[in-house]
Amino acid sequence: QVQLVESGGGLVPPGGSLRLSCAASGRIFSIRTMRWYRLAPGKERELVAGLTPGGNTNYADSVKGRFTISRDNAKNTVWLQMNSLKPEDTAVYYCNADILYNSVLSNYWGQGTQVTVSS
Repeated sequence: QVQLVESGGGLVPPGGSLRLSCAASGRIFSIRTMRWYRLAPGKERELVAGLTPGGNTNYADSVKGRFTISRDNAKNTVWLQMNSLKPEDTAVYYCNADILYNSVLSNYWGQGTQVTVSS
């Protein structure tokens, strides 16, 4: 059993910052790529950022230069630093990870954390 627990969401005015955290626990041998997705009302789920264990990153064009994904492999934790937030960043943000255990690679999701950007 694996759990991904997110925290750090909330209400922030436009131009503000938030830092999301996601900690993985349970039956883990190693964690491969960790990602953040978001789902806004009326929109499709969007991959916001991804980060491999070796440090390769990818970002949605809409967040490049404003968001930064980072991780601590020893702590099985990934963060998403969000700066210069815009109302269109409002969404539920989900942590996602590819986790290896007993030679089986599985994909897991967190429960989501709400981010609301509004004045």
